[in-house]
Amino acid sequence: MTLDLWIWRHPRPDDAQGRCIGRTDLAVDPRRAARLAYRIATAARRNGLPREVWTSPLRRCADAGRALARLGFAHRIDERLAEFDFGAWDGRRWSDIDRDEFSAWDRDFSGHRPGGGESVTLLMARARSFLHERAAGADPAGALLVVGHAGWINAARLSRPPARGSDWPPIASYASLVRLRFEAQQASSS
Repeated sequence: MTLDLWIWRHPRPDDAQGRCIGRTDLAVDPRRAARLAYRIATAARRNGLPREVWTSPLRRCADAGRALARLGFAHRIDERLAEFDFGAWDGRRWSDIDRDEFSAWDRDFSGHRPGGGESVTLLMARARSFLHERAAGADPAGALLVVGHAGWINAARLSRPPARGSDWPPIASYASLVRLRFEAQQASSS
């Protein structure tokens, strides 16, 4: 089964500048969430997409989902869409994280658990679990709308864990659209 993924990164959250933000549940200005919801609703109407959106439970994604629900969309929340878990690093200023900790992650980018959180391999398994489940229930020309996080989007983009941090794709801009095709074990950019 093939899924046509329409994934929007959440709007810019409040108070994120210079901080390691994974599972930290930051607020988003309601106007930004409403603007993103309007853009998603417009894309859905113009492209014949389903009026159903999946989001992370974190406010920076879920607020856009709630705004879409007010526009008549079904809003679904799934924990597997949450951002990368940086453990003890989460919420800290990047400049306050010891360089040796970064070096340890760089030596084992896919397997290391920064701050004791999750590894890139675990994030990718979580993303794949969600996508396989959604693909199993999709119609043959199925499209899936998601409001997600940068780390999760990159995990969905990759077919295997990267060996080095330099192999990680560039981060999607806030409120930008990333389109992917998900087939069985692999995602490809379109």
